[in-house]
Amino acid sequence: MNYMERYEFWCNAGLPEDVQNELAAIRTDEEELKGRFGGDLQFGTAGMRGIMGAGSNRLNRYTVRRAAQGMAAWLSGTELPKIAAIGYDSRHNSRLFAEVCAVAFAEAGIRTWLYDRLAPTPMLSFAVRELGCGCGIVISASHNAGAYNGVKCYGPDGCQMTDEPAAIVTAKIADIPYFVPESKSFHAFMAEGMISYIGQDVWEKYYRTVLNEAVDPEMLKSAGLNIVYTPLCGTGMEPVHAVLGKLGVHITTVACQAKPDGDFKTCEYPNPETDAALNESYKVAKTVPCDVILGTDPDADRVAIAVPDGKESFVKLSGNELGCLLLDYILKARTARNDIPEGSIAVRSIVSSPLADRIAKHYGVSMKAVLTGFKYIGGEILELEKKGEQNKFIFGFEESCGYLKGTYARDKDAIVASMLVCELAASLKKQGKNILDALQEMYRTYGYYLAHVQSIELTGADAMEKAAKMMADLRADVPASIGGAAVTGVRDYKTSVAKDLTTGEETHIELPKSNVLELLLGSKGSVIARPSGTEPKVKFYYTAVGETKEAAKALLDAMVAQMSK
Repeated sequence: MNYMERYEFWCNAGLPEDVQNELAAIRTDEEELKGRFGGDLQFGTAGMRGIMGAGSNRLNRYTVRRAAQGMAAWLSGTELPKIAAIGYDSRHNSRLFAEVCAVAFAEAGIRTWLYDRLAPTPMLSFAVRELGCGCGIVISASHNAGAYNGVKCYGPDGCQMTDEPAAIVTAKIADIPYFVPESKSFHAFMAEGMISYIGQDVWEKYYRTVLNEAVDPEMLKSAGLNIVYTPLCGTGMEPVHAVLGKLGVHITTVACQAKPDGDFKTCEYPNPETDAALNESYKVAKTVPCDVILGTDPDADRVAIAVPDGKESFVKLSGNELGCLLLDYILKARTARNDIPEGSIAVRSIVSSPLADRIAKHYGVSMKAVLTGFKYIGGEILELEKKGEQNKFIFGFEESCGYLKGTYARDKDAIVASMLVCELAASLKKQGKNILDALQEMYRTYGYYLAHVQSIELTGADAMEKAAKMMADLRADVPASIGGAAVTGVRDYKTSVAKDLTTGEETHIELPKSNVLELLLGSKGSVIARPSGTEPKVKFYYTAVGETKEAAKALLDAMVAQMSK
């Protein structure tokens, strides 16, 4: 069907009056019609995400129901437990979509557990494992603007769904017609016991498990630490206060962002990677004692921090900087206690800072680099678990502000990361230092690794083709140098071939194939190009290394300037 045929199909489907009115209002808006009905909202490895509204290319109860029915059909065809867990965040329709998914599972004979209130994404990952589920779903669009929502899908290990099962779910969805009525209501399935709420005992066990990941909780209790915290109108409020409160941290919450708000009125783009996400926190932190500002994104799987600079302003750390500081803190403390098992590993994504490799090596720990996506970090934990060696997992992180210590969940967790940040800050406070002091000490010790992410957004009907051409052109014409630094090697994750340009030697990359290209600049850094799988954009990840901050910054600026042309 073309977009007008899809539109008419929806108009004639006998949908509720509010949906019919929404459809009638766009009848003469061709651009809106193409956007909403130009295709079906795509299900990928992480599920699906999109703008909410009526239409086949929008997130609504009908597209969500088909996705859940596809998940149920996949699970029914496996040997996995016919049990599912569902969580949801503070966005508009999140609770509704969670109940829609629960009904779709129950109709397929799948026993379903649902959080009775807002719960962070990592708590869903935890529940999948704790309740012995075959799969799980979180209704969230993470850090996207308020118009968006999404369906994040999880496998039995608590990791986001991988390529193979996701492909099966996609095929199942294609065979499911729209607008199949629910056989029973959510409340009817609740009365029958096919759907139940996740009890407070699971919340408390999650809290205990997170607290067990503390490196030195007694030190934190005596430090008198003051933080300013914002949940960015999302799910972090209850668990962050529960965990940090038990450790004696004094918390001042940003009042205008404390309550759930699907419109995110005080933070239009609630992405902790951006400095603007903490604007309201900066205002509050100027009026109260503050050692650290903490901000968790709406589904509380990512956290960002900012630190007072002593000059009435604040310095926000990048995801790479915080990840490296936490890694160093954990390894230093555990080395002092002599409790790092032989053969232990830390894990980072390939687009995260290689500074972490130097830190890990300093403490005798191996660093594994995996593809972007926390499920690949979770996959490394699973491999250790299969060998009964999960205690050898030290820490995992992504440059996009995602961190995990422990194996209780298989997704990034802002709650455990917030606790570790407070521990780090408290340990430094007792030494008369702060996190900025530790950051400079880290750079002086290991070298200045500066990073920058550039997102090239493409427009037009052929935008995805433009993104593909950009990658193809870069592969076909690798520059001899970038920013004045010679390109010494190319790692093409699409072909799984790494080539040393100085010797011509080729080696195999032991990672799943992915459309990622890495240009190595010897000891001076790298540039990594990666297109989005769902949006018409290409991301470039720059790393510049120098003996001084000034040298690294000059190289980074030159690299970005050249590639931008």
